[in-house]
Amino acid sequence: MISAYKRRVMECVDCHDDIPPKRAALGYRRCLMCGEEAARQERKGWTIAPMHKSNYMLITNHNDLTGLNNKGGLVK
Repeated sequence: MISAYKRRVMECVDCHDDIPPKRAALGYRRCLMCGEEAARQERKGWTIAPMHKSNYMLITNHNDLTGLNNKGGLVK
């Protein structure tokens, strides 16, 4: 007997292909291929910037880069 969980098939929000039930149970709403493409598009907006006398920081907001170089003065 197939449970109601296994009969419930989710569709990808982008391509409308079926998403495996275990993937849908994890909260994913995109198939593997569309999810990979969405992740690539999201990563294009990231940059890694070195902080003065500190570590490298992941910057996801472009406005955070403004005035980052404290050796050259505050640039806004």
